[in-house]
Amino acid sequence: MPTLAEAPPRLAPPEPAKLPRKRGRFTPYWLLLPGILWLIVFFALPMVYQASTSVQTGSLEQGYKVTWHFATYWHALAEYWPQFLRSVLYAAAATVLCLLLGYPLAYLIAFRAGRWRNLIMILVIAPFFTSFLIRTLAWKTILADNGPVVHALNTLHVLDVTGWLGWTAGDRVLATPLAVVCGLTYNFLPFMILPLYSSLERIDGRLHEAAGDLYARPWTTFRKVTFPLSMPGVVSGTLLTFIPAAGDYVNAELLGSTDTRMIGNVIQTQFLRVLDYPTAAALSFILMAAILAMVTLYIRRAGTEDLV
Repeated sequence: MPTLAEAPPRLAPPEPAKLPRKRGRFTPYWLLLPGILWLIVFFALPMVYQASTSVQTGSLEQGYKVTWHFATYWHALAEYWPQFLRSVLYAAAATVLCLLLGYPLAYLIAFRAGRWRNLIMILVIAPFFTSFLIRTLAWKTILADNGPVVHALNTLHVLDVTGWLGWTAGDRVLATPLAVVCGLTYNFLPFMILPLYSSLERIDGRLHEAAGDLYARPWTTFRKVTFPLSMPGVVSGTLLTFIPAAGDYVNAELLGSTDTRMIGNVIQTQFLRVLDYPTAAALSFILMAAILAMVTLYIRRAGTEDLV
């Protein structure tokens, strides 16, 4: 037997345990692959094609060639800047109207609707059950010269004020900026209400009770608690309304006139009638860049990036 002075024999170091191979670690990437391919085929590639088209020169008969003619952008902006400005103004006006109309309704659905909540939500999304074109054409009947709406506005002398502002012409509403803004407001109002409702519904009702326990009045509670917590919905709703409204052309085409043409109408005309593809592509990229710049500035000024 070994004595106490002898050192014990050294034991061999244990072999490192082999970790089980993680199966399915690439599964999320495979699930993302269809969406990525969809974006590449139907978004990235058309964008690249339009970018190359915007710097081409030529004609439809002789063909177009990429000559890196960037002057097309300057000529398009110099010639059609009134339509760009008009599109921004109409979209901004429709966005403000949607916010003023949509916020009280979203607040009602979130906090006061009770058992009627589902019914009101169905009524909000009901316009989506019909075609965008049909909804816009319906406003031609609503705003007809001999219709009840124009008669009521004339009785209340509202058209006198809108005519002084340049939004209507005489006793008519159709073929005026007011008709275009009304069409934009109606068609994009659900895009404002749904994000607002989603944001308001997340607010804990106990915060309102706590504000009441601190003797805050209803308006103070709304200004200090409800509205700041609903800012993600406000930002999301305004973006979902302003972006498509700025590029819309259906409302201006059906409810407006040549004096209310938006940049979307110009792009459509350049693509389908004039067949000036470089100018149309350049206008599209200018519009996209302008909206991207305004959206970036707006999000930073809003102070929240937590979009619903």
